[in-house]
Amino acid sequence: MAKATYMRATRVADQIRMEVADILMRKAKDPRVSSVTVTDVELTNDLRLARIYVTTLQEDDGEAGVFAGLAKASGFIRAELGRRLSLRYTPELVFEKDVSGPRGDRVLSLLEGLGEKGSNAQPGGNESSVEGGRHADD
Repeated sequence: MAKATYMRATRVADQIRMEVADILMRKAKDPRVSSVTVTDVELTNDLRLARIYVTTLQEDDGEAGVFAGLAKASGFIRAELGRRLSLRYTPELVFEKDVSGPRGDRVLSLLEGLGEKGSNAQPGGNESSVEGGRHADD
């Protein structure tokens, strides 16, 4: 019976995430990649392609330079990964912008806005009746 999930791919992806972050922090000399944070790695099941999601503190203009620096350093990073990991094939590295952070911030702000509207619309007597019912059972 075949496994539905490939645990090895997720373990190797996590190891690649840690190693790439370490390589960018300690070994990369390009100043364009100094403000990069590796947030996630998706690895194909055959361990041949790694999509590395990164965030940066740079704005739109500087962000293009960051990704140009990452593209230029990808060969060095892949070679260093090959030395650090004991894999038959070192995966090809593709750097992509992680958009989950700003999306999560937007969802949180929308939820906070709904919470403020909901607390203004509900009368205060409704909250006390719920709390009174809980205390009566205790």
